[in-house]
Amino acid sequence: MGLKTFTLIIVSFLGLVSARSRSRGKVPCMFIFGDSLVDNGNNNDILTLARANYLPYGVDFPGGVTGRFCNGRTTVDFLAAFLGFSEYIPPYATTSGTALLRGVNFASGAAGIRDETGRNLGEHLSMNQQVANFARSVEEMRALLSRSNISVTAYLRKCIFSVGMGSNDYLNNYFMPDYYNTGSQYTPREYASSLIQDYGRQLMELYELGARKVAVIGVGQIGCIPYELARSTNDDANGARCVSRINNAIILFNSGLLSLVKSFNSRLPGAKFTYINSYSSFQHLIANASSYGFTVVDKGCCGVGRNNGQVTCLPFQQPCSNRTEYIFWDAFHPTEAANIILAQKAYASKYCSDAYPINIRQLAKQ
Repeated sequence: MGLKTFTLIIVSFLGLVSARSRSRGKVPCMFIFGDSLVDNGNNNDILTLARANYLPYGVDFPGGVTGRFCNGRTTVDFLAAFLGFSEYIPPYATTSGTALLRGVNFASGAAGIRDETGRNLGEHLSMNQQVANFARSVEEMRALLSRSNISVTAYLRKCIFSVGMGSNDYLNNYFMPDYYNTGSQYTPREYASSLIQDYGRQLMELYELGARKVAVIGVGQIGCIPYELARSTNDDANGARCVSRINNAIILFNSGLLSLVKSFNSRLPGAKFTYINSYSSFQHLIANASSYGFTVVDKGCCGVGRNNGQVTCLPFQQPCSNRTEYIFWDAFHPTEAANIILAQKAYASKYCSDAYPINIRQLAKQ
């Protein structure tokens, strides 16, 4: 990405952040659930290959290495800033006491909707475990708020919940036949249906625990990431440099997820769920990469092998110097430059194709 283009994006970012005072007070806290796309350190001290607490991860992050799977900030870092938070939402692994009242990031690299997802990489916190950790946090917050005669239910209904799961259920499960048998047990449609059933139960648990303003993040174009391109054959990848059989499976899941959001909004009292269409946003980003200043759309800035995607970024490996021109940081994850664009769409897009029925800025005002 050219310096001029990146500067314009940052100016836009600062403009959105300057409006944060209008959100302050309306959104007292933010809770984040997800995988490595938004993990900010929960995997640092567990036995897993899914960790990023080493350089060059964090090379562009203020303060350096944190455990984020990115060269800099993630989408939820930007979203938190847009919502008026002056500091990043901290990881659950290092947060307790009154700090919980501002929000917590429960995300864990390699996590999935299914408990077995990601076990090929070692330990992690699945969505079920993340929900359980939130339940424990709610009890702690209940005790803290009771001292001021404040209901935890009333408090939580003002907060933003960002939930993004499902990527690893395909990456590190369905499309990994050497480790999992789900690919032979289910057709893509059956698997998507099974995931949505489990995910619906998990989201319902969050609702019962007090979540009301929930941004449900769809799965992006996994068939376009360097890891899948590195594994693909010429027959797999189409002219758009993406693996269509993988993307087609993701479309089925996202379609079910959108229907789930609509169902929640129609039948759950006080529910304000919105669907963030990461698939469409990422598709637009890749198709219009040059207009955003990106020159590399199919390779990781840091990695090894074909498309820099056969092995992800290694400790102390030298990454590319022109990071703002790359959409992908490593084999799986976007760069900070891509994350800010995706976050802007989720937060402020006027199009239902990006956020349905409302964007996150509108969700905060509900």
